Amino acid sequence: MNRKLIQIAAFAFVFLTFSCKKAEQPEAMHHRVVLTKPVMTGKTITRTYSGVVRESRVLNLGFKVAGQIRQIYVKEGDFVRQGQLLAQIDDQDYRLGVEALQVQYDQVKDEVARSRALFEQRSLSANDFEKAEAGLRQLEIQLQGNKNKVAYTRLYAPVAGYVQTVGFSASEMVDAGMSVITLMDVSRMEVVADVPCDVYQNKEAIVGYSCRTNIGGRNVFWPMTMKSLLPRADGNQLYQLHLAFEENPGEVVTSGMNIEVGIESLVDSAASGFWSIPLCSVFRDEGKTCVWVLNEDSTVQRRPVTLGASVSGDSVSVLSGLEGQEQIVRSGVRMLQEGERVKVLEKPAETNVGGML
Repeated sequence: MNRKLIQIAAFAFVFLTFSCKKAEQPEAMHHRVVLTKPVMTGKTITRTYSGVVRESRVLNLGFKVAGQIRQIYVKEGDFVRQGQLLAQIDDQDYRLGVEALQVQYDQVKDEVARSRALFEQRSLSANDFEKAEAGLRQLEIQLQGNKNKVAYTRLYAPVAGYVQTVGFSASEMVDAGMSVITLMDVSRMEVVADVPCDVYQNKEAIVGYSCRTNIGGRNVFWPMTMKSLLPRADGNQLYQLHLAFEENPGEVVTSGMNIEVGIESLVDSAASGFWSIPLCSVFRDEGKTCVWVLNEDSTVQRRPVTLGASVSGDSVSVLSGLEGQEQIVRSGVRMLQEGERVKVLEKPAETNVGGML
């Protein structure tokens, strides 16, 4: 007995010793890096054009089933919330259809239950029992379809917005899919402006969009994002530009409002350098000038770039090789290798003055 206890104690000691040694092993070390992004450079010019605020879309709402309108709960100009009941058609006939199928379904369900008992007693063939179950399943599907038709007699707002038009009144007959109410979706407003041909031809040089208007004697400014610039000119050789608000402008902006659109473009970007990056992020490899670009999986990739002649302080201009959205390594570039996984430092430590380590 004592010998067995000694063996168990020895095994436990070996196991704990191995576990402690395994826990003490350090994790795989990764080089720590500090990241930066390219900065847009070059002289810019802002030109202004007239624009109009519009709702992002107009929805034509109708019922999925035909019938006589019982009641319309909104009028033109009303603001409605998402999910609000807008109109309803008479559902009496559809409810009668549900009741008739419900009676038939309950009857067949009882018959199938009796058939199952006979099948388990081997008094009914498998083929007859499967037919009975299939008939019950068909009735169940028909019953659910009739219940859906009852639900379709109510028209709800799919989004928040303003009622633009109401095309019918109570007691009128409507067909399935016929437009009954037109709803303006104001959850996302946009601005439409007509711009000349030179803006379209030099759209790659555009670096920003904005809108401005005067409200209560003060200028209000909104940054914008381009939704589309249609590649088709109208009779006046103008191209239609659609812009979206980066932030909700609130109720101060309404559909149909005139607004000033600002388009900021680079001037002679090739001469001054399109992007600017820290000089310490550049290194030479196999005769090429490169930077380290961080991938989504926290690995780094070598990216060749073409530098410009412009050097300002500790920054250098980049003519090609970068798109502007990359995260590049600004410190520790000499220690990295292609495909290496790195650990990103959010900010330099207090003892790492200048972020050089």
